[in-house]
Amino acid sequence: MGPAADTHAMPKSFGDRIRIAARAFASHEGPARRLPAAPGAWRDGSMHPDSMLLVTLDSCRYDSFEAVRPPTLSAIGPLACAQAPSHFTFGSHCAIFAGFTPGDGARHEPFVNPKFGKIVRVLGGPAKSKGNDVIVLEGETIVDGFNREGFLTAGTGAAGWFDDRRESVRHLVRHFQHYLYAGNCWSLAKQLDFLERTIAGATEPVFAFINVGETHVPYWYEGAPWERDRNPCVPFSTSNDAAESRRRQHACLSWVDAQIAPLIGAFSRATTIVCGDHGDAWGEDGFWEHGIMHPKVLEVPLLYRIAPHRLEGLASSATSQPIAPATAD
Repeated sequence: MGPAADTHAMPKSFGDRIRIAARAFASHEGPARRLPAAPGAWRDGSMHPDSMLLVTLDSCRYDSFEAVRPPTLSAIGPLACAQAPSHFTFGSHCAIFAGFTPGDGARHEPFVNPKFGKIVRVLGGPAKSKGNDVIVLEGETIVDGFNREGFLTAGTGAAGWFDDRRESVRHLVRHFQHYLYAGNCWSLAKQLDFLERTIAGATEPVFAFINVGETHVPYWYEGAPWERDRNPCVPFSTSNDAAESRRRQHACLSWVDAQIAPLIGAFSRATTIVCGDHGDAWGEDGFWEHGIMHPKVLEVPLLYRIAPHRLEGLASSATSQPIAPATAD
């Protein structure tokens, strides 16, 4: 047998084989428990207070959000200038689904700095929860963890990295009980309709996720008064337009804010996170769009609202165990 075949050889030690088999058995999980869809209409405060809503504004720059201050989204909580966990959609969402939301590492406080305390922690890394995490789950991702807790889970993505026909994408979204890939980045109406048909009438706790695509290039929404096919932000192009990129993303953000208001209102008693997954470069240092490690690509808005009863539970646990400084995770 040649050297190349050795890379696939079984471990020589019987003990090693037992340990590998034990790990495989321990980590095996069957399909997520599929709860039936709960169609309904959005009503303010209607979602179970244990629920959680996660909204990612794809490619939304922090300075865009700061300039527009969209009223519905801004009412969720204070706006933080955060650093995204990656410079492109797939990388950031892998991190977010592992509990690493965008954060400001200079602020030594939970939630705005996930290193100090997470809104959702998935157990399994080298660090354990010290009592300063809001929700602690077991599972491969937060979606899997919520499934195990008996939540109804539904998600929808707009950017191409959410196309579950691709093998590289499936492991990111496969745990959702109900899932829709919208097909393009200007499908918010279709996405909101999907969530209405799957969770709006739920009485049990829900984890809902929506990746909003209108803030992604080409910065267009259905009915926008400019040409969708004229993209003002193209990598390596010599005809890009920073002012037009800014104008369009601002307009898209305002439009999204109005459309998403009923969904945000339905989760008003629940935990809600809104953030950019990454930003875009608009000519800074000669860079355009994303997928590159540039400060403007990593700078994103972060807003969150923690359900009051969850904060009370966190405060109760903190009185018996002081919040410890963050350590490496």
